[in-house]
Amino acid sequence: MYGNWCETVQNCGILGKQLMRLKRVAGLWFFLMFTLLFYSFVFAEEDKEEVFSASVQKFEYRIPDLTVVGSPRWYNIKPKDTLLDIARRNGLGYNSVDLLFPKMDAWIPPKGKRIFIPTFWVLPPSQHYQLVINIPELRLYFFDQRSSTVQTYPIGIGDEGWESPLGSFFVNEKRPNPSWYVPVSLQEKYGMAVMPPGPENPLGEFVMKFSAGAYGVHGTAMPWGVGRLVSHGCIRCYPEHIRILYPQVPIGTKLEIIYEPLKFGQKNGRILVQAFPDVYKKIPDYARYAFDKLAQYPLAKDVDQKKFMVAMSLQNGVPTDVTRNAYEDDSLKVAEMTQ
Repeated sequence: MYGNWCETVQNCGILGKQLMRLKRVAGLWFFLMFTLLFYSFVFAEEDKEEVFSASVQKFEYRIPDLTVVGSPRWYNIKPKDTLLDIARRNGLGYNSVDLLFPKMDAWIPPKGKRIFIPTFWVLPPSQHYQLVINIPELRLYFFDQRSSTVQTYPIGIGDEGWESPLGSFFVNEKRPNPSWYVPVSLQEKYGMAVMPPGPENPLGEFVMKFSAGAYGVHGTAMPWGVGRLVSHGCIRCYPEHIRILYPQVPIGTKLEIIYEPLKFGQKNGRILVQAFPDVYKKIPDYARYAFDKLAQYPLAKDVDQKKFMVAMSLQNGVPTDVTRNAYEDDSLKVAEMTQ
């Protein structure tokens, strides 16, 4: 009996060691699986495409002494940022960052660098009725005269040879989830005459046609074309912006499409100039054009011509204080430093 008892104890000891071994193996397996799941989640999060959203932002304006809206920001570039991402998050098109940082790699900007974000704008010289598009600026303004507020959004415009039309129009049709009737010249390329709604449709989720023929203001399947000359004459908006505009714009809304590469504005008693390149090459002599505009400006005598010449020469889209005898303005410093 004693021998059997010893044998039982011995067997129990062996079994205990095996159980301990199994526990260690199970613990190690659990740790490895947890680690694998954790890093799979982390990498999945890093690879996940950023979802862009926007909300209605209205700026107060007052003619003629408050015609510069918004305010500039500063931003520290984070790992994996691109200038295109930064622009889109801040309601800007590609042209805004390309003009301001022409020597910076748009896809791999310097991590940790603090950059200026020009989220302020001189209102376009127009009737300020409802919708106004300024072609050289690649920007749309939506005015509400009842509340004296304005919304503003970046756009893509017609490429050379397919220039967006200029003039006074009105919105005459609206369609959600539109089909695209492919121009005859492009039907061979796309292999169809009508493209149904979907993620490949260049009209995006909404289209607002206006009284200029086949043109419209619409979304896009290629958001990185906003702030560029990319379309066949239509006006492209970021998807998150057309979702905001579409329900606010009724049929019959007036639309002015203008060509103003140089704008004068006022804020807090200061005079600011915002200059852009002549994107459609309509102006033979930009300097003469600019000084002719200055001569016609009611407050021309209060403009410092040296500062005006700097803004005119840079054409970087940054509203710049050009008030005579003004203290040196940060926006002018930024404009000079980016070149």
